[in-house]
Amino acid sequence: MGINWIYPEHEVVRNRDRCINCRVCERQCANEVHEYLSEHDKMVCDDAKCVNCHRCVSLCPTRALKIIPSGNTYRPNSNWTNRTINELYRQADTGGVLLSSMGCPQRYPVYFEKILLNASQVTNPSIDPLREPMESKVSLGARPRDIQRDENGRMINNLPPQISLSMPVMFSAMSYGSISYNAHESLARAAQELGILYNTGEGGLHEDFYEYGANTIVQVASGRFGVHSAYLNSGAAIEIKMGQGAKPGIGGHLPGTKIVGDISRTRMIPEGSDAISPAPHHDIYSIEDLRQLVYSLKTVTGHKKPVIVKIAAVHNVTAIASGIARSGADIIAIDGFRGGSGATPTRIRDNVGIPIELALASVDQRLRDEGIRDNVSIIVGGSIRSSADVVKAVALGADCVYIGTSALMALGCHLCRSCHAGKCNWGIATQEPQLTRRLNPDIGHRRLVNLMNAWRHEIKEMMGGMGINSIESLKGNRSMLRGIGLNEKELEILGIRHAGE
Repeated sequence: MGINWIYPEHEVVRNRDRCINCRVCERQCANEVHEYLSEHDKMVCDDAKCVNCHRCVSLCPTRALKIIPSGNTYRPNSNWTNRTINELYRQADTGGVLLSSMGCPQRYPVYFEKILLNASQVTNPSIDPLREPMESKVSLGARPRDIQRDENGRMINNLPPQISLSMPVMFSAMSYGSISYNAHESLARAAQELGILYNTGEGGLHEDFYEYGANTIVQVASGRFGVHSAYLNSGAAIEIKMGQGAKPGIGGHLPGTKIVGDISRTRMIPEGSDAISPAPHHDIYSIEDLRQLVYSLKTVTGHKKPVIVKIAAVHNVTAIASGIARSGADIIAIDGFRGGSGATPTRIRDNVGIPIELALASVDQRLRDEGIRDNVSIIVGGSIRSSADVVKAVALGADCVYIGTSALMALGCHLCRSCHAGKCNWGIATQEPQLTRRLNPDIGHRRLVNLMNAWRHEIKEMMGGMGINSIESLKGNRSMLRGIGLNEKELEILGIRHAGE
């Protein structure tokens, strides 16, 4: 120990009266926090290795363990916080870029928490979703402005390719390699059972999951990993990833230690080589270039698949979205700055991008003002945490939402934010066989289905309370929203009135 010693952030507390030295904690911890000392017949802990994943706490048969903040502090200083000092010490010791996982934890405003929903009372009666029809289905894709009819007056189906969903939620992009095979299987099976879609991320599609193609969005990122004709034609839609909320303006990186076996084959790169997606697509430097890629992807799929363009929520997001709506893309996906990721430079995660609520409201209004809102559907993501967030996002103008972190939490993630280490004790963000088998896809997919069924019921209840009986009627219906604790500019951007008005 010396100048580079940083006191552990967490402390493992063991109740000696309850501990029976069963060593379950030792066997279950991939970080080697726990150790049995045979000469003393007792368990000990190395707090410095603990990431607070709660695996030991959850599986201890006698409830002898808990993890608490260590409480160690430097001399109090409002400017130089414990976290700031520790991060500075780490960089001075290593000369490296700080990495973090699973979204921004900083105390920026969460606008969903400052938006309230309206409810019907007398003049506009509420609807009972258990006894009256309530439509939670949505369709994503471009919609023509005019209805065409044949010579007999029957409507002609001139809709471009659409995505049909049973509810306005999809599982967002998480690549094979960043998460395990079992996690991908859980997402795919849940999407199929629920009648929604999951996203492959930029890692290609494992051959075992082609059977779930009708419920799959295949992604094309700057690295083009695993992209080929069969892959593009296997899914229900194609997503071009231009950016993501966790790290706007920079690319992706999966370490070579994770590029093994099926991951290497699926991504079509050699084992052990780093999978680096550069920040820009080197064939896209304008909306015209984007239009060319959209056209190429539609051509290779016979114009049968809608194309999504995913961007990060940044300050000029309205202008970017306006260009995308004119590029031939069918859907825009916007990812807010609280979006999660397996590995993100800490400074990027905590300081780049804007909240999804403000970006969504701005983009929806810009496209409406320009008369091109029907050219595209809008998907939003970036810390959608509950069914209430879904309802508020739709009312702000979204057609649908992406969930990532919420889905992983349903699989068992405890937000220890150490995904980049590759030692996920819950079998999610890891490729180590002894860890991946901890996630049972039969249990994982059932938990995802349970979560989504619960959300769907709550969405219907909230819509019924507003006197609204369909997602389509809720979409962009900002009159059903009120702000609380927001200033005039924030209310203006969100396009809602203050509570009490």
